[in-house]
Amino acid sequence: MSISIQDVEHVAKLARLDLNEQEKQTFTEQLNAILKYADKLNELNTDGVEPTSHAMPLVNVMRADEPRASLPIEKVLLNAPDEEDGQFKVPAVLE
Repeated sequence: MSISIQDVEHVAKLARLDLNEQEKQTFTEQLNAILKYADKLNELNTDGVEPTSHAMPLVNVMRADEPRASLPIEKVLLNAPDEEDGQFKVPAVLE
């Protein structure tokens, strides 16, 4: 499979890109090089290789959830640029 200049023009039109002739030629060559490399990968013998979603056998790398007490509201509001009645005060987004 190879990419033609017409294919590049079609994708450029869909992406609303205005490419000059040099850019069209460059992208055609680059895309064909990528496809050639992908085709070379198809030559590899993958018989007996299990499909994986990750290169390393990871299980769950996140810590377990442990319930704990929340911070006191006074300590939380120390980071607030503005507060009112024990709540964060933010600029109005509706009129």
